[in-house]
Amino acid sequence: MRDRLAKRREAIDVRHLCYFVAAAEQGSFRKAGAASGVQESAISRSIRDLEDQVGASLFHRRSSGVTLTYAGQRFLPQARRILRDIGHSVEDVARIGRVENGRLKIGIFSSLASGFLANLLLAYDSAHAKVHIEFIEGNPDEHIAAVRQFQIDVAFLTGTRVWPGCETDQLWFERVFVVLPEGHALSEKPVVGWSDLTMEQFIVSDVAPGPEIHDYLVKRLADLGHHPYIQPQSVGRDNLLSLVAVGRGLTVVSEAMAAARLPGITYRPIVDEILPFSAIWSARNDNPAFRSLLSMARKMSKSAIAYMMLVLTLPI
Repeated sequence: MRDRLAKRREAIDVRHLCYFVAAAEQGSFRKAGAASGVQESAISRSIRDLEDQVGASLFHRRSSGVTLTYAGQRFLPQARRILRDIGHSVEDVARIGRVENGRLKIGIFSSLASGFLANLLLAYDSAHAKVHIEFIEGNPDEHIAAVRQFQIDVAFLTGTRVWPGCETDQLWFERVFVVLPEGHALSEKPVVGWSDLTMEQFIVSDVAPGPEIHDYLVKRLADLGHHPYIQPQSVGRDNLLSLVAVGRGLTVVSEAMAAARLPGITYRPIVDEILPFSAIWSARNDNPAFRSLLSMARKMSKSAIAYMMLVLTLPI
C-alpha cells in the first residue's frame, strides 16, 4: 500500500501544481482558469487529481470561491518552490544551449602566448564570457584518448594525421623558429636553414611537446645525413628557454611560443618550415559550447591561412 502511494505521489503533474498555485492566488477556480487560459472545469479536475495524489483536501470550496485548508497552506510554499526550481533548471539548460553558460575542456599542444589559438580564445571569451574553460597539456596520444572518452572536448595538435574514431579539421599554420642564445653566430642571419644547424647541440623538455620536438629534429637533420645530439631536460618550456640563454644548447619552437620574450635568447625562423595545426574531436560530442568554438575557429581559419600564405611569399 505504501509503495503504491509513493508511486502515485511521484507521478504529480507539474501542470497540476501550476493550477493549484493559481487557484490559491486567485481564490477561485474560475479566475485561475482565466489566468491560466483553460476552462474552470480543467482547473477543478486537476486540483481534484492533485488532492487524490497527496491524500489530503487542499481547498475549502464555497460558492464565493475557494480558500486553502491547513494542508493546502502547508503545501503552497512547497509547490511554489518546486515550480521555481524547475523554472531555474529549464533556464540553466536553455542558457547552456544558447552557450551563455557551459563548460569546455581543451587539450593544448601549442603555446597560448600568441597566434591563432590565443586569438580564437580571446574572441570566444568575449562572446561567451560565462563559459568555464579548462586547459589540459599533454602529448597527442593522451589527448586523443581523452577526446574519445569525452574527458576533453577538443585537442589542438600539430600535423594532419587522421585519428580513428575522431573528426579532424586543419585550422592554421605556424612557422618554426630556432631559439638561440644572444650573441650566437646564427643570430646575425635573418633566417636560418637546417644546413646551418647540423653541428649544433639541442635540448628538449622530457615532457610534451619535448619528445615530439626530439623526433622532429631527428627527422629534419637526418634528411641531411646528420644525426643530431639532443639532450632531454627535466624542465618545462620556460626553463628550457632559460637553459638556451646560458648556453646549454639550442631548441626549436612554434611561432606562438616565439612570442615569449625572455632575456638572453633570440629567435630566428627556419626557412620554409611551417607546422600545420588541427582540431581533433569526437563526432558524438554535442556540447553546445564546443560546437560554438569550432564554428568560430573555422571562420577565423580562412583568414589565418590566407595570411600565412602571404607571409611565406614575402621576400626575406
